Amino acid sequence: MSDSLLPAELVAAAERVITANRAAGRRVAIAESCTGGLVAAALTEVAGSSDVLEASIVSYSNEAKHALLRVSTDVVETFGAVSIAVAWSMAQGALEATNADVAVAITGIAGPGGGSEKKPVGTVVFARAERGGNPADVVADRRQFGDLGRAGIRLQAALCALELLMPVEPLP
Repeated sequence: MSDSLLPAELVAAAERVITANRAAGRRVAIAESCTGGLVAAALTEVAGSSDVLEASIVSYSNEAKHALLRVSTDVVETFGAVSIAVAWSMAQGALEATNADVAVAITGIAGPGGGSEKKPVGTVVFARAERGGNPADVVADRRQFGDLGRAGIRLQAALCALELLMPVEPLP
């Protein structure tokens, strides 16, 4: 029986990420916005996570995204904080700020307010950047979770981010 305060499915996903990345010899970093550190909390529930987790940067405000992750204010103003452009910049910034091999960024609208017709509550954008990867190869996804409530949206976003941290198997 676990003594974790986090949902079991989140901790199980984090365990898979730690095990797979440890086996691959990879260090990971996370740039979190709407999840507010939930991904890092899940990863650090796993004993030995320090073998894999390099850093987590919670950049909730646009100012923090700029100051900590070097996300251009022009990018935020042009595309909005919840956009592939911003998520990609956050992931790249997390790589630059750390010694991680891979970084995943999460930005979204957890609600209950803050949504719009084009970006309703439950809109979350993810991006993954790999050290030595081609910056032109943007790995990003926009998901619509719907209005699951703030906790539900954050949980689903954290689960997706953990999935993006799994090593990608090379094609034969």
